[in-house]
Amino acid sequence: MMTSHDNTNDRPALRVYMTGGCDGSETLRAALASHPDVEFVGASEEIKDAAAALAGGHLQVVLHATRASSLPADELASIREHTRAPIVLVASGEASRLLDEALDADVSDVLLLPQLADNVVFALRKAAHTARRSDGVRGRQGTIITVFSPKGGTGKTVMATNLAAALVRVAGKKTLLLDLDLQFGDAAIMLGVEPEKTIFDLVVAPGELDSEKLSGYTTHHPCGLEILPAPLRPEDAELVTEAKLARLLEVARESYDAIVVDTSPFFHGPMLATLDRTDELFLLCGLDVPTLKNVKLALQTLEMLSFPRDRIRIVLNRANSKVGMKPSEVEDALGMKIRHHIPSDRAVPFGVNKGKPVVLYDEDSDFARALRELAKGVLPKPEAPKKRSLLRPLART
Repeated sequence: MMTSHDNTNDRPALRVYMTGGCDGSETLRAALASHPDVEFVGASEEIKDAAAALAGGHLQVVLHATRASSLPADELASIREHTRAPIVLVASGEASRLLDEALDADVSDVLLLPQLADNVVFALRKAAHTARRSDGVRGRQGTIITVFSPKGGTGKTVMATNLAAALVRVAGKKTLLLDLDLQFGDAAIMLGVEPEKTIFDLVVAPGELDSEKLSGYTTHHPCGLEILPAPLRPEDAELVTEAKLARLLEVARESYDAIVVDTSPFFHGPMLATLDRTDELFLLCGLDVPTLKNVKLALQTLEMLSFPRDRIRIVLNRANSKVGMKPSEVEDALGMKIRHHIPSDRAVPFGVNKGKPVVLYDEDSDFARALRELAKGVLPKPEAPKKRSLLRPLART
């Protein structure tokens, strides 16, 4: 379970997960867990036991303790299967070879124990700062919006397709709709397009994935939306691995202002890989007991995965339905406020059957108006430029 503390410096606490072990790592772990600048998500000596937290924790830094005297390449590779967060290594004893080899490796810093907790926190913050600055240098960093429901029939794909179309039409954003309901995805059908290529064709194609290659595999909707549909055959879903999906999302971030991800109702590998990169999670609920029960379980699972609660938006679909349950009862049951109320509207089934997003073909409908308002507020506002400060060099004890 994650532990958070009040931050006396008015800076957001760093989300840190610790893996591995070495002499002195237990002492460091205890110090970090109580440090006001750290939101200590958790720790595990075995990387395989940390897979869910690494993939779903939206981490800023991974602190890996190693007993190896040289670079633990296999351990680093295992971490990289689950997260792209910067890695800071800690070791004890004589580790000159480790220090030399780390210079050319995917490692942000190496610290030799013992160290003051404040020194380690400084190194962690520096690693996170450098990673953010590198992201900015790469250019466009699109917002990943994941639409999820732990139960079928809640209108998840309708929401994802209409939100993606609204981001193009209303917000003027270059948008990709990614259908990750890999076995039975319907996004292309609901948009009335017949794709020549799917995500399956992309991930099995030879060569390195980049922005140009990604663009060659998307299907273009007349409104300007680009779609990467689910595989045509359910058995092809197995080839969309977590590693390939992680790379796909990284490339998509550099190519689009917004990436809307439609998902299946399961916490499987592709979903965990997506959560690790999700900026906004739209969790759909309905006014019925089975859906409410599943959404509550989903929130518990997200907490176990240490997914940031402030990135979750509860969306009540068909919110005006008279079915014997009130929105306030949903909020009481979930312990969270409903962020968006989406009305039931006859225009929705008509749009589905016509293969036309309601936000495009029936702009005056209640559903379309609600989706336009949602789209306007979903992307982050540009930040005012901040004064840059110099970082102090790390002092070892």
